[in-house]
Amino acid sequence: MEIFAHRGASGSRPENTIAAFREAAGLPIAGVEFDVHLSGDGVPVVIHDETVDRTTDGSGYVKDLTLEELKQLSAGCRFSDEFSDERIPTLREVLELFRDKPHRLNIELKSDVFPYPGMREKVIAMVREFGIGDRIILSSFDHVTLAAAKREAPDIETGMLFVEILADARSAASGIGADALHPALPFSVREPGRRAAAEGAVLRVFTVNEPEHALMVREAGARAIFTDYPDRMLKLFK
Repeated sequence: MEIFAHRGASGSRPENTIAAFREAAGLPIAGVEFDVHLSGDGVPVVIHDETVDRTTDGSGYVKDLTLEELKQLSAGCRFSDEFSDERIPTLREVLELFRDKPHRLNIELKSDVFPYPGMREKVIAMVREFGIGDRIILSSFDHVTLAAAKREAPDIETGMLFVEILADARSAASGIGADALHPALPFSVREPGRRAAAEGAVLRVFTVNEPEHALMVREAGARAIFTDYPDRMLKLFK
């Protein structure tokens, strides 16, 4: 079972911060997952929500704040005072951290609410600049963007995110050129998910934090899990 640290090691560090990514980078796991939006001045930044309200001491939409304004916010204070100096990282900063690491990087394109014109192209260009396309997975709930990414960068793996119990997820993925299925946990352990795995589909399941769920997902045939607690899952699967 491959383990991906969800938003970094977000169970023990503030999500999508350099602290969370450093913790994950020190673990012998398959990869790390994180989310990308565009700042108001067009810089790819790593944060999950469309707004900064939940994870920082600021307020407002990411798309309305410049990088300079985003960098003034604490991205760790709501998690713990210990991490109050953490800032929202740029995509470039995260790629720099993992440049010489073996981990695969799952970049979720967060364009399913706001379209973020140009974000997909900027992410692909930066991946090309770093020369790590073979270690990248682009995923999204925005299947239109995902299909476009596959057309523009056919050599970069793509994963179709979804929460529904799709009757034929493989056909849906094939229709947008997606290489892998990235379902929520229920799909993976129900008959359509088991069938897809048995027929050779790559399933990476989110977000699996309980040991019993992780074992269920493995038994059902999934390839990987995204988890907030990669250290715990390492111990479980050892």
